[in-house]
Amino acid sequence: MASSRTTPATDVWLPIPPAQIDGLPDTFTYHFWDGDEEFPADPADCGFYVVPYMKGKAVSVRPLAQMTSLRVVQTLTAGIDHVLDAVPDLPAETLLCNARGVHDASTAELALVLTLAALRQLPQFVRAQDAGEWCPGVHEALADKTVLIVGHGAIGAAVEERLVPFEVAEVLRVARSARTVARGPVHALGSLPELLPRADVVILCTPLTDETRGLAGAGFLSGMKDGALLVNVARGGVVDTGSLLGELESGRLRAALDVTDPEPLPAGHPLWHAPNTLITPHVGGPTSAFLPRAKRLLSSQLNRWAAGEPLEHTVVVAG
Repeated sequence: MASSRTTPATDVWLPIPPAQIDGLPDTFTYHFWDGDEEFPADPADCGFYVVPYMKGKAVSVRPLAQMTSLRVVQTLTAGIDHVLDAVPDLPAETLLCNARGVHDASTAELALVLTLAALRQLPQFVRAQDAGEWCPGVHEALADKTVLIVGHGAIGAAVEERLVPFEVAEVLRVARSARTVARGPVHALGSLPELLPRADVVILCTPLTDETRGLAGAGFLSGMKDGALLVNVARGGVVDTGSLLGELESGRLRAALDVTDPEPLPAGHPLWHAPNTLITPHVGGPTSAFLPRAKRLLSSQLNRWAAGEPLEHTVVVAG
């Protein structure tokens, strides 16, 4: 766990009005900024910058070049790919912290929703309802399936906890490095070739890094068993879209995607009409569960910073 430097009273930029966050320390001067064209104060006076949520990379990094007194960048996302390119230009020793834990419940819920909807073919029923048609049939259950979770961090573990009551046959776990958790072994990424053919459902929860970009490419997808379901609640760039399209259009694989590459998915893109494909518009995190957890995180982090204590969830320290 990285440690923050001792901090004088300084400006804090928040994308949530400070009056709505309980327990903020009175050490700092707070400014509300959620990506508006006008900055709320001089960026040079900002020491703790909370990145606006779901406003895109351009908005996220726009004030950073002027934040010469910066010491902490706090995202409200688990992924940091939208600000990572700016890290080399930040003041030395600036901490980049993510929002580990904030989105676990929401994203895990959606992973289960997508899995169940795809297996039980709910989109087909919605279309039939719109057409006033009664379409009974026999469909797949999640029960007795083998599920592979790729990216067994906080979100991946939350997905597993929600899988257990559905009587899955087995949960296989993969992360960057091997370890053992309470529910069993977590395999390293190098184990994917032997695990993929065993899985009926593959759920991607991994962050987007140089190592995971395009991870689910031609080799990965060809290793999945015929008829398997790929669920992506990670980042669109973890999947090679062209390779996935080939598998979907052949009918060999199915997909349920909350994220795509490109994103937003443009009108007319072939993914929209690929067979056996369910797409949601990156809604894993923004739910009613977000704000309470985000506010608790910010209050905790700022109280730690005011007290000179180590911050939680530090993932990068600027050079």
